[in-house]
Amino acid sequence: PKQQIMATVSANITLGAALRRAPAQLRGARRPVASAHARRSLSATVSASGKEVISTDKSPAALGPYSQAIKAGNTLYVSGQIGLTTEMKFAGDTIEEQTEQVMVNMGEILKAAGADFTQVVKTTILLADMADFKTVNEIYGKRFPENPPARATFAVKTLPLNALVEIDCTAYLP
Repeated sequence: PKQQIMATVSANITLGAALRRAPAQLRGARRPVASAHARRSLSATVSASGKEVISTDKSPAALGPYSQAIKAGNTLYVSGQIGLTTEMKFAGDTIEEQTEQVMVNMGEILKAAGADFTQVVKTTILLADMADFKTVNEIYGKRFPENPPARATFAVKTLPLNALVEIDCTAYLP
């Protein structure tokens, strides 16, 4: 009957949500049994080390309350980079100069995390003018000559400090 099906669906959804929130030992993960104190200590350590801020002075400082990059597990999330130098000035007024600087900045952040462009799996490009798409592709493509990452490109109304391009990326850290 319809009521029984709805109740089963509801129970499965509720159970699924509960399992996602449940401790690992309830989801079938195998780990040694420890005292309550040891489990609390382990949990605090895992929690504290689960998200690591990556920062380098070889790339410009963040313009707001965000990190240059965050390492979570074996994934690195690099915040959007614009064409600023470490002196917080644009590398130039052209799309070529700004895109090249974006890629330099991104490379320095990847390096600070022990990664490089070959480990990038996804990028997002924001352009102030979609007419710059071809030029950005030429510069971007030099960093990804083989097996380029997945990507999305959007034209936006305005970028921070009226930049011409902003690129972020996600990388896999084996």
